[in-house]
Amino acid sequence: MQAVLVGLGAVGGRAARQLLSAHGLTRLTVLSRHPDRAVPTAALLGQPGVVGLQRLTQANFHAALAGADAVLLASPAPGRHWAAAAVAAGVPVVSVSDEPDEARSLLHLGPDAARAGVVVAAGAGMAPGLSCLLASWAVHQLAQAEEVHVASLGTGGPACARRHHAALREAVEERRAGEWVRRPPASGRELVWFPGEVGGADCYRVNRAGPLLLGRAFPELSVVTTRSAASRRDRMTSWLPMLRRPHPEGTVGAVWVEVRGRAGGLAESKVLGSSGRPALVAGLVAATALVWAVRGRLRPGAGGLAELVSQPGAFLAELTELGLPVYEFEGTTPAPTW
Repeated sequence: MQAVLVGLGAVGGRAARQLLSAHGLTRLTVLSRHPDRAVPTAALLGQPGVVGLQRLTQANFHAALAGADAVLLASPAPGRHWAAAAVAAGVPVVSVSDEPDEARSLLHLGPDAARAGVVVAAGAGMAPGLSCLLASWAVHQLAQAEEVHVASLGTGGPACARRHHAALREAVEERRAGEWVRRPPASGRELVWFPGEVGGADCYRVNRAGPLLLGRAFPELSVVTTRSAASRRDRMTSWLPMLRRPHPEGTVGAVWVEVRGRAGGLAESKVLGSSGRPALVAGLVAATALVWAVRGRLRPGAGGLAELVSQPGAFLAELTELGLPVYEFEGTTPAPTW
């Protein structure tokens, strides 16, 4: 398998390691807007002759598409131009961006992707991405799903941290009573208890592509919300430039998903979660989605993973085999148990 990777930051580097170690890539062409910064990471990947690093230009991208089996977009938006070129060449695309505008632009490629019989997977990172898979699995466990609530903690790298900083000051669109409504930025405080060693954290509304992608996958849902953990300083300084340099790869991270609905005529809810370094989690999800796209295990067209993956349980099982834990909330005696 040959692949093209656009961007070699924290998430792109993790995805590249996964593809090279577990899926036997014969060729990985890395395209970066700043190749001088990507040299150390490319050197860590090793395998001379397999990994090639070039500057991201239109000519280099079109040349890399020749003979490529898939494209992974792991750089900050916009990426629609590169995705459109890949679809025109009949090559599937996976994007890790969580920006709503970026997701919308990729979803507009749906008709072209369907005609070409290829996949354009939007938001294939941690949240959205892993959160969409957890929500999809839980939705299929209920006879009637009505609400999906997602919360996340942590950022995957400098680009992800800057995006999170900006998302806290942007108005949020969420689904309420079957209608899309706008909410104030960083509002709706809610204490979320994450699995693993993370524990509880205050979470607030954040502008991400999750509600858009889940709303497309499950139009019958009446409520879809997304929140992210943030401190008081995060919220107060979101209108200013970042006051300190972001962590190069993020630290602790987690995802929490609750699906409410009915089963057997009774109200029921499913609560799932996962924890790990955000860059590692997003890289594993993106690399697995890329392999599934090449193997024809995703539905042709454009959408999020909840829409494109017909077997979310099998996808999650593959992630757990790769070392990513998946938890289900089981009770509160005497404390929340995962």
